[in-house]
Amino acid sequence: MTPSNAHEEIAAQLIALARERGASGAEATVSAGDEFEAQVRLGEVETLKEAGSRAAGIRLLFGRKVGSAYSSDLSIDGLRRMVNSATELAEISTEDPDAGLPDPGDLGSLAGDLELYSESVEKMEAEEKIAMARAAERAALDFDPRIDNSEGGSFGSYTGWRAFANSHGFLGSYRSSSCSLSVVPVVSEDGKRERDYWYSSARRTDKLECAEYVGRTAAERVLRRLGARKAPTQKVPVVFEPRVARSLIGHLFSAATGEAVYRKASYLADKLGEQIAAPRVTIIDDGTLPGLFGTSPFDDEGVPSRRTVVVEDGVLASYLLNSYTARKLGLKTTGNASRGVTGNASTGHGNLYLQPGDSTPGQIVSSVKNGLYVTELLGSGVNIVNGDYSRGAAGVWIENGEPAWPVHEITISGNLRRMFEQIEAVGNDLEFRGSAACPTLLIGEMTVSGH
Repeated sequence: MTPSNAHEEIAAQLIALARERGASGAEATVSAGDEFEAQVRLGEVETLKEAGSRAAGIRLLFGRKVGSAYSSDLSIDGLRRMVNSATELAEISTEDPDAGLPDPGDLGSLAGDLELYSESVEKMEAEEKIAMARAAERAALDFDPRIDNSEGGSFGSYTGWRAFANSHGFLGSYRSSSCSLSVVPVVSEDGKRERDYWYSSARRTDKLECAEYVGRTAAERVLRRLGARKAPTQKVPVVFEPRVARSLIGHLFSAATGEAVYRKASYLADKLGEQIAAPRVTIIDDGTLPGLFGTSPFDDEGVPSRRTVVVEDGVLASYLLNSYTARKLGLKTTGNASRGVTGNASTGHGNLYLQPGDSTPGQIVSSVKNGLYVTELLGSGVNIVNGDYSRGAAGVWIENGEPAWPVHEITISGNLRRMFEQIEAVGNDLEFRGSAACPTLLIGEMTVSGH
């Protein structure tokens, strides 16, 4: 029996056991994987982790009552105990009028190769992974004598299977892989120390940036932080580099989820069809793009992944929903169910991105007479209910269209809706290093608080 068939068989067994117990509905997830992580510091291996995991979960419905359980014991006796536990929990749970499975007509799976798995990750030897971590760190340390320390270079990888079945007859599985390489150099000058990092991640090893490039880029980034100081408090244009701009997309995602909207805990509640961003802003969630981290053939309820336009030309076009939140709002699921191996599904995104514009990052910076270029954000001062935004930041001050001097220990603040409405330029530098991505953004005005 192939691994795919084995995992699907366990999921199907769980559904059969649920039916035996009289469940009116059931969902089963089986997940198995192997992960590796190596971290080196100053050339020496500091941590080395290899771990395998295998677990399954069941979610049962008895009418509108729900019970869930999970276990790593995947023997038939272990599966029976899991179903019995979920049944007992359902018996004492409170009825939820919106509980249920997706409509049978909503179920399905994308066909074709989505390039989620590569043998290159599984075949890579531990020694080679450690060597890449060492090489990335060495490239950073050799770049400039002022880089005299490191928080480490690391290489991580994962390969695994995921299977899902439900009592409507859905049964599917897929295999995935990933790998990543990163380094965090430390620079010293005049008794002051700064750190920065760079990383690369991909589904397959030949898509990773080379170790030397990762190290050099991290070195360049940390060196430009030397001599950083606070900026005077003022209102100025703010440029977000892609690495930090994607956090803004994450905040909008949080506000656009069905959970936040039906609870009225989002500034986007009841805003469908309204202008909530500048006309140049289009935000898309696409779980169908081959080879990316947010891609899958189906979501965690067995609904096919799809492309959903969340914001179109500044107008809020769609919320992101699973079947439960869709019922709550009287809408249709967008195929965004997400969960671990058990429990009720929450909402996740596929490949979420802001559509790139025509400006180069250099053109955007040169358009700013006096402002801030943000390269790092700290803290989590974002209120999704009202959109208020306040975070610690570091970066580079812009004077007359040129990077002038490094900035740290400042706070930038505004309101998410106003920030998205004030996006004056969108870069052409969209690049996925995870499941969310955003090009360089210029926001017309924010408050920078320093001294």
